[in-house]
Amino acid sequence: MRTDSAPPTLPAREHLPAGDAGTPVLDVVIPVYNEEKDLQPCVRRLHEHLSRTFPYAFRITVADNASTDTTPLVAARLEAEIPEVSNFRLEQKGRGRALRTVWSASEAPILAYMDVDLSTDLNALLPLVAPLISGHSDLAIGSRLARSSRVVRGPKREFISRAYNLILRGSLQARFSDAQCGFKAIRRDVAQALLPLVEDTGWFFDTEMLVLAERAGLRIHEVPVDWVDDPDSTVHIVKTATDDLKGVWRVGKALATGSLPLDRLARPFGDDPRDRDIQDVPKGLARQLVGFCVIGGLSTLFYLLLYSGFRTFSGAQVANALALLVSAVANTAANRRLTFGVRGRGGAVRHQAQGLVVFGIGLVLTSGSLAALNAATGNPAHSTELAVLIAANLAATVLRFLLFRAWVFSDDGDEGERRPSTVVAGHQPGAPAARSYDTDQVRAGAAADGTWRDATMHLQPVRPHDTDPRDTR
Repeated sequence: MRTDSAPPTLPAREHLPAGDAGTPVLDVVIPVYNEEKDLQPCVRRLHEHLSRTFPYAFRITVADNASTDTTPLVAARLEAEIPEVSNFRLEQKGRGRALRTVWSASEAPILAYMDVDLSTDLNALLPLVAPLISGHSDLAIGSRLARSSRVVRGPKREFISRAYNLILRGSLQARFSDAQCGFKAIRRDVAQALLPLVEDTGWFFDTEMLVLAERAGLRIHEVPVDWVDDPDSTVHIVKTATDDLKGVWRVGKALATGSLPLDRLARPFGDDPRDRDIQDVPKGLARQLVGFCVIGGLSTLFYLLLYSGFRTFSGAQVANALALLVSAVANTAANRRLTFGVRGRGGAVRHQAQGLVVFGIGLVLTSGSLAALNAATGNPAHSTELAVLIAANLAATVLRFLLFRAWVFSDDGDEGERRPSTVVAGHQPGAPAARSYDTDQVRAGAAADGTWRDATMHLQPVRPHDTDPRDTR
């Protein structure tokens, strides 16, 4: 997992301002490998569509990743004939590598890509990028699995696509509906921070980018698309599926160990009045209460199951102590990560030690309740013991939340990585990026000169004939 370069933090999303008509607002990348037949009709059709419907300046970039046929010649001819088309070549294969290289060096504030077969209806392109231009969303994806999508493809690929997305939901808790559709867009400032964390250079690049973005709390906009399968697709399904499953395992392991600095991708709230500070109300209290209650309910069920198991071979006090100890360790770990948002291994031992102190208080409450019950009835029924323990655990749960919030996971002295509630980012405008690229110099997440440039561009609605007098449209 890429963690060698420190990604910048993200400012609040803003609508891209109007102004300079000469800067491309949108850079649509078409990654290709041996596409000499389809490249020219694809680029010309896309250029005609953007010229007719897109109200801002745009660029189409052909990213040739190590083609061995005449694809480079076709791309060079298109670049010479169409002013809005650029072309570069990588000497290594990999769709993810091509996208990372072009997106890292592009100066356009909105970056997109689509497959060369144009399986997706181009009428979805403006709805795809509009939420990014407006500042509403960070990434946007086309979805073939939305209710209103219209898709034509064979049962084999339909099954593979839906099975893959079910795997993502079950293993990585992904909530986006379609990871593999070759129709996506991202804001440049988000790409600057996100791409250094994405390791894959092939077909899993999309999935890894989306999973990390979603886990970081970035907003992903989904657009229902009309999509027709390309029967001549050169994708090797078995190899791609194997590589994807390896990627799922690698990303899942990284997320489970907390080795990714996803807190650096957190967005501060926008200018919604509901997001403004309210005096004397602790931040995040409502969300923490919900998370704590859910975890507490599951922990109580886990505790009761353990108690019933231990009770078969030990006394009530021993069974209660063992069950409470095991469930307390699991409860502290779950609340640390999910309720209070503490990531990484820093402070984990201290948090568990403090959690054991809280466990001791809960043990006193529950053990005292059992002792009082035995003193009152002599030989109580098992159901009565469980009812008393539930009541005692409710009291212990309230006290546990207060101690967790005020002591164990308080903001002061926390050694773990906590997601910040506000983020401030530097703002350094720079010169436009070069049109030629050296893949040895362009690293993942960096421009050709080794620096990141400001993603806010001055925009103005334009038509091609406003800037090119030779255009007769």
